[in-house]
Amino acid sequence: MSDDGVARGKSIQRRTGKTFHLATRLLPERVRQSTYVLYAFFRVADEVVDDAEGVPPAEQRAELERLRAAALGQEPTDDPVLEAFADLRETHDIPDDDVNTFVDAMLTDVSKSRYATFAELRAYMDGSAAAVGRMMTSVMDPDDHDRARPHATALGEAFQLSNFLRDVREDVVERDRIYLPLETLSAYDVSEAQIRNFETSEGFKQAMERELRRAEALYHEGVAGIEALPEDCQFPVLVAAVLYADHHRLIRARDYDVLSETPQISTARKLALVALTRWHWAWNRDPETVFRRVSAIPDHPDATTPNRERTPGLARRLLRGAVDSLRRLT
Repeated sequence: MSDDGVARGKSIQRRTGKTFHLATRLLPERVRQSTYVLYAFFRVADEVVDDAEGVPPAEQRAELERLRAAALGQEPTDDPVLEAFADLRETHDIPDDDVNTFVDAMLTDVSKSRYATFAELRAYMDGSAAAVGRMMTSVMDPDDHDRARPHATALGEAFQLSNFLRDVREDVVERDRIYLPLETLSAYDVSEAQIRNFETSEGFKQAMERELRRAEALYHEGVAGIEALPEDCQFPVLVAAVLYADHHRLIRARDYDVLSETPQISTARKLALVALTRWHWAWNRDPETVFRRVSAIPDHPDATTPNRERTPGLARRLLRGAVDSLRRLT
């Protein structure tokens, strides 16, 4: 991969994916630079449809097909991100199917903005999120790919669902998209008009809780496979799971109001979670056990309340060490 492609990828990730960037900085060097390139490719493709105001759908599709051809090495490109991704794909034997599934999901975003059922949404997420997790697994290169990939699929879906639940307002206002399944909204008598009017009704709260539980089951499934990853990748992936899952704590703390504004986890909170996770990891290298102790996800998918709040004093004592550690990482 070219130095320019890696630098561009790192810059894009730092600017547009702060939570993912924090976790990426914890990865070993052999994986970190490739992750910058992967993320940049995902963002470049995503922005074709997310930042497409005034661009005809036919032009969006044509641009995505151009990106696909360049990423698969079928067409030359002078874009450093696409060139670096094509090199990375060959180096790490990333399956063409995962690249195609991802681009197909981006093509879906050109014309589709509602999902009738969760099964329909999950089919979309297989490209928009699960394929991303599988590509990351290829870069990490575990001893047993077949064992790791299904869990990577589940964890990618969990991250995506957490983002959808956090970003309900942003998606409907900026992109006219609703990723909450229409069958869920209907089950709790929530109309699109209520979402557009930012009405956090009791039905909306129940719909959000239902989808939070769905995501939480996927977190449990995904975290169960972290032990199948190489040892030097397990802690960073666990941190990413803890950070993304913390949106669930924030959503519940706001009584499910994601419509008045988009919830955001503070940098201080993220660093405290990194520190707390590192402390537990030092004593217990079982990802599932540490995730249960640190994350905001209930111990079991059908639990009624999230884990207890962690001791603030401990987080504060560990925060300085986490900040110093992170500053030393590049």
